[in-house]
Amino acid sequence: MRSSPGTHVWLLVIALTSVVIALASDGLQHYLLHRNSSNLHQLSHHPLRALLGSAFWIENPSSLVLYALLFEVFHAPVERWIGTQRWLFTVATAHIAATLISQNVVLEAIQDHDVPRSMAHVVDIGVSYGLAASAGILTYRLPRPWRWFYVAGAVAFFAVPLCTSHSYTDLGHAISLAIGLACRPLTRHKPVAAEPPFVAH
Repeated sequence: MRSSPGTHVWLLVIALTSVVIALASDGLQHYLLHRNSSNLHQLSHHPLRALLGSAFWIENPSSLVLYALLFEVFHAPVERWIGTQRWLFTVATAHIAATLISQNVVLEAIQDHDVPRSMAHVVDIGVSYGLAASAGILTYRLPRPWRWFYVAGAVAFFAVPLCTSHSYTDLGHAISLAIGLACRPLTRHKPVAAEPPFVAH
């Protein structure tokens, strides 16, 4: 945990907000999820809160164990590898860019009358954009030829839903993966990690 503090602080906050959601009444749940959503309505009125707050809530608290596992598989190794600052830059850039681009697609769809205006108020929260970015940059941690199998699987995992459902969330995932893949320069000249203390057995 000390080698990936950002990952575990983030996970702790998500655990706390998940407990709040699990214990809250239906009305309070609705209020909290919509207030911290990064949908068009919240972005237009409270952009900073929407972009930041949406990264610390998940809609279904029962998924917390799954997210904890995914954080350990993707976020923690990337943070240990390239350092907290570069990892945070990667996931924050992906979260913000994917949110803004996907919500702009929703706005255009509303203006073209392709989707109802209620789409401006849908709940849009979660940590999946950041996870997709970490999955992308983790590609460069793997040796060849396994790297190519991994990246092919990651692209397929996010591209198939995008091509079949065409949802704005799937678009956000694809954008985040692309940002993670584009962050290869951050994997070079990585900070040297401190050697663990010697423990005699």
